[in-house]
Amino acid sequence: MSRHTGRVLIALGGNAMTAPDGSATPDAQKAAVAAAMEHVADLVAAGAQVALTHGNGPQVGNLLIKNQLAAHVVPPVPLDWCGAQTQATVGVLVMNALERALAARGVSRPVAAVVTRTLVDAADRGFADPVKPIGRYFPAAEAERFTALGQSWKSFGERGWRRVVASPDPLEILDAEAAAVLVAAGHVVVAAGGGGVPVVRRDGALHGVEAVVDKDLAAASLARRLGAEIMVIATDVEHVMSGYGTPAERPLHRTTSGELRTLAAAGHFAGGSMGPKVEAVLRFVDGGGRRAAITSLDRIGEAVEGKAGTIIEREE
Repeated sequence: MSRHTGRVLIALGGNAMTAPDGSATPDAQKAAVAAAMEHVADLVAAGAQVALTHGNGPQVGNLLIKNQLAAHVVPPVPLDWCGAQTQATVGVLVMNALERALAARGVSRPVAAVVTRTLVDAADRGFADPVKPIGRYFPAAEAERFTALGQSWKSFGERGWRRVVASPDPLEILDAEAAAVLVAAGHVVVAAGGGGVPVVRRDGALHGVEAVVDKDLAAASLARRLGAEIMVIATDVEHVMSGYGTPAERPLHRTTSGELRTLAAAGHFAGGSMGPKVEAVLRFVDGGGRRAAITSLDRIGEAVEGKAGTIIEREE
């Protein structure tokens, strides 16, 4: 990899946090994070100032199951607490794995994790129409029991029912300044994991809410606040596809904001998967970022250089 001295934000997808089959046992999570950090370490060793963010869906799902199974013994904790706990857990895994990978390359660089809050609007329409599925599938009888407790659940057909929560738009990454200070001091920083802990401002104070902020949209906001030149969303595919699942399917290589927005408006990108990733790279580039990419985890170094994945660059 060629030398790179700019500031880069890497958003790690679920494939960097769990085993290939999606399992989230402690050993599987450690192994997945260790493998991901090998690629990040290469980028750091090439001279880049790197900040990381990550998903936390499987980890939060595990905590929700514990909540449900142990509700008769200990009080369940709210969803914003689950987000904070998983930010810290994944952050420590990343710190340990990245420090080992850097040491193996003869690189000395401190790594820090910042438990991060994300401000959202209490009037966001997502609260009135929750659509973000979280946790595992349950039979209808279990879903009815939790619905009676005030939760929103949705049927997913033969697979069962899942809880759905609001996914409000991120307004501000409240702790981005702390992350920026650490990056400027030479740290590799992990921040805004899982989109950040969602909070609203009410009566002059911040309050956690039962919601999940999309991690890729939060990553775009964090990248801008950190002054990142480049943002890479690492996922389980090498390219964004237009016409996905149809005879007209094709990979997008180097593209423009205009083309992506036209394809998005035509429904080419699913709302629960590729749609937010596309919206995130558009927000980053339209907000002043130099280059954004969506690609597979093993090609993030090439994506930073504009040589792999779906690449969008700021139009001069």
